[in-house]
Amino acid sequence: MTSTVEDQIKDTVTGNDVVLFMKGTKMMPQCGFSSRVAGVLNYMGVEFQDVNVLEDEGIRQGIKEYSDWPTIPQLYVKGEFVGGCDIITEMTLSGELDTLFEQSGVAFDKDAANKIREHNA
Repeated sequence: MTSTVEDQIKDTVTGNDVVLFMKGTKMMPQCGFSSRVAGVLNYMGVEFQDVNVLEDEGIRQGIKEYSDWPTIPQLYVKGEFVGGCDIITEMTLSGELDTLFEQSGVAFDKDAANKIREHNA
């Protein structure tokens, strides 16, 4: 049985609490936007699965169709598409990301999240 790209994406998104489809990896991002979102998640101590879209053209195109969102990175929490870099940045600064993680039962460092907001105030 062959799995389609859509099946692979769905399995990844539903099999992990937090997934970031990005260019590069969480330890070595390969674009500024991916780096920013991975940096926020890493700084906040969020456990997340990173998927390097540069390693698989099928995934790179497939994730855009899956979410109906044209750009990468893309963040998913508990199987739901949250957004890209601008949305995640806004949600981090407004506290909405904290709320989403709290409601989803995703562990994160509240003090680190507050530091990001203080730094960007």
